Amino acid sequence: MIEFLSAFRAEFTWVFWFGVVAFGLIVGSFINVVIHRLPIMMMQGWQRECAELLQCPDKAPTESDRYDLVKPRSACPGCGRMIKAWENIPVISFLLLRARCPGCGMRISLRYPLVEILVAVLTTGVILAFGLSLHSLAMLPLVWALVAMSFIDLEHQLLPDQLTLPLLWLGLVISLHPSAPLDPGQAVIGAAVGYLSLWSVYHLFRLLTGKEGMGYGDFKLMGLLGAWMGWTVIPLVVLLGSGLGVLAAIGMALAGRTVRDRPMPFGPYLAGAGLVALLWGDAIISGYLRFSGI
Repeated sequence: MIEFLSAFRAEFTWVFWFGVVAFGLIVGSFINVVIHRLPIMMMQGWQRECAELLQCPDKAPTESDRYDLVKPRSACPGCGRMIKAWENIPVISFLLLRARCPGCGMRISLRYPLVEILVAVLTTGVILAFGLSLHSLAMLPLVWALVAMSFIDLEHQLLPDQLTLPLLWLGLVISLHPSAPLDPGQAVIGAAVGYLSLWSVYHLFRLLTGKEGMGYGDFKLMGLLGAWMGWTVIPLVVLLGSGLGVLAAIGMALAGRTVRDRPMPFGPYLAGAGLVALLWGDAIISGYLRFSGI
């Protein structure tokens, strides 16, 4: 498969890259579904667990309430109008519909084309940076999931275990392959250092202030990044993530968009820092070491 794709890219360069971008846009459209539906699916799961614990089966969601990544069909949240196939074309439909539902005129969030374009750009960037290999193709689900987790955390202040834990284990399993850039020992140490780097900060902050500065999802996100990239990138991710978070906080304060006593999600900035480290981490660390003379 890899050999075929490499030969196709060499023979039909523009067709290949057009296909990569189109594929990225389609995946981005699916990521939008995950961003919207996964938190609702988790809420229904919690309701079922609570109903079972309280022995109130009539309070649990029924089969008619089924809500997953497939059912029900996508519909406008304003008027309930079913979305037609041509209205689901990535980016193009958003432009053709002028960002409004044709049924009720409700505005369509800019998040939809933004996610589609972002996923397409990152998919192309991974293949440009790492070429066509099993490892680069394995990294694509990581990149897509980081985008999904970022937007879910922004909207719900939640980093789902359904995304963080499978990706952590996937990173550890991939390290077993002979061509993986990390050996299993490095991956395990990376996962442990990543998790403990924020776990220790969390407990120190709580000890000093009596408050919780972040959630356990942030620890798991750092663990999965360490499993994929090793412990050496953890300081870079924490530094970049913290810097991005501070800049975002300053920007929101200047724009008057901060809400008192409302916690600020840290996951999007860690995920963004992780993507930077994934694509340019080695170059950044090497440049810093040369500059500092270490």
